[in-house]
Amino acid sequence: MAVASPDLAAALARPIAHRGLHDASAGVIENTRSAFAAALHEGFGMECDLQITADGEAMVFHDFTLDRLTTATGRVDGMTADQLRHVSFRSSGDRMQSLAELLMQVEGRQALVVEVKSRFDGNTAICPRIAALVAAYSGPLVLKSFDPAMLKALRAAGVKQPLGIIGMSAYDYPDYAGLSAKEKHALGNLLHFGETRPDFLSWRHQDLPSAAPFLCRSQLGLPVMSWTIRSAEEATRAKPHIDQIVFEGFTPQAA
Repeated sequence: MAVASPDLAAALARPIAHRGLHDASAGVIENTRSAFAAALHEGFGMECDLQITADGEAMVFHDFTLDRLTTATGRVDGMTADQLRHVSFRSSGDRMQSLAELLMQVEGRQALVVEVKSRFDGNTAICPRIAALVAAYSGPLVLKSFDPAMLKALRAAGVKQPLGIIGMSAYDYPDYAGLSAKEKHALGNLLHFGETRPDFLSWRHQDLPSAAPFLCRSQLGLPVMSWTIRSAEEATRAKPHIDQIVFEGFTPQAA
């Protein structure tokens, strides 16, 4: 599939390490400097997650709370960036990075796939900060989110890099408990497409093939990533329906 954007082409060129090339058993924790260093060493693209802080900074972290991965507790957005930089990850010497610090670490050596987290509460305050940080970044980078409002806010803030929507057929995870059945139906069927106009999709591999990503890929030429692939067997099953995998827990042998 021909991809017009150099950033998107680079993101699709190699398998994408989910939250970096992490391995908790070896003390390499997801979304840390060590995990991204490992991905760079192995030549993989890498995905990261962004959360907003109390003072409006974009920090690299997946969960809305600190409890699962760090020695601290409480909400990420209840602390400042400086406070979060002093929080230790369990089983690791790493500290939390900002997006600015991650961009300096990667320096364009491999593609970055940046997921903007959302509580689906209408808060898009992180988007102007992200736009300011990526404006001068010269390396391959794409951004994505489960929340259509984030894509619209990123574009409105001036982001020029490709924007993608993350989706699945059934929004049955606890994160989406606050959405109505109608809202979940709209997300699963990309009924926001006319407003968001994504440049690519990132779809749950268990739901492939399904109508929305199939039509976007086959009729509109939109590339499709799949998440989260955890074995060579899952990668093989998804391959006919996608353009690249987001993986963890094994080492892919080919793009």
